[in-house]
Amino acid sequence: MEGSLKRLRTDHIDLYYQHRVDPQVPIEDVAATIKDLIREGKVLRFGLSEASARTIRRAHAVQPVTAIQTEYSLMQRDPEKNGVLATCEELGIGFVPWGPVGQGYLSGKIDARTKFDPKMDMRSAFPRFSPENIAANLPIIDFLRSFAEKTNATPAQISLAWLLAQKPFIVPIPGTRNIDHLHENEAAINVRLTSEDLQQIDSALSKIKVHGGRMNEEQMSRYTHGRGNGA
Repeated sequence: MEGSLKRLRTDHIDLYYQHRVDPQVPIEDVAATIKDLIREGKVLRFGLSEASARTIRRAHAVQPVTAIQTEYSLMQRDPEKNGVLATCEELGIGFVPWGPVGQGYLSGKIDARTKFDPKMDMRSAFPRFSPENIAANLPIIDFLRSFAEKTNATPAQISLAWLLAQKPFIVPIPGTRNIDHLHENEAAINVRLTSEDLQQIDSALSKIKVHGGRMNEEQMSRYTHGRGNGA
């Protein structure tokens, strides 16, 4: 920790995430270590990434968790089904969706001809980003484009506005290397979706199958392995 603080040129970390749960280390031990760092003033808050509802509860019992980071978007809605969102709401924990624009897919700017650099872009190995699955998921983009036109927004903005409308404790973190995309994402806060809009979106997308897993087999096995060992 001392080395990290020195390299970062700071005396504390505002929010310290464990970005993947280690199935070999009891989460209580991790939380206790963070608790000690908080007591020393080196860390202010504790976060977890891709943790199950059970792990969140176990960690929170030792050291209150401030934020949970997990992939969540219009095409990746597992947190609604596996208890993670409900647990965050119950315990007063902020929820930070990564990949809120479907790892770029929901922007509508990716098609079957898009190339992903295998050395620089992890999506090159993700099933959802194979040319076949990119093409198979186009009905999702077609709907978003049509809906976005009616609201004078872009598909990416609708995707972000939808997340913001789900729960008040949700703070999406869209990533981009493009300044225009950054401004586009920021403008999503001005898109107001009514309850009728949300019902229309949910109804339409519930009839469309999502093709391809969100991560590759190795990464998903690590995630599910961790969950199977108490994560």
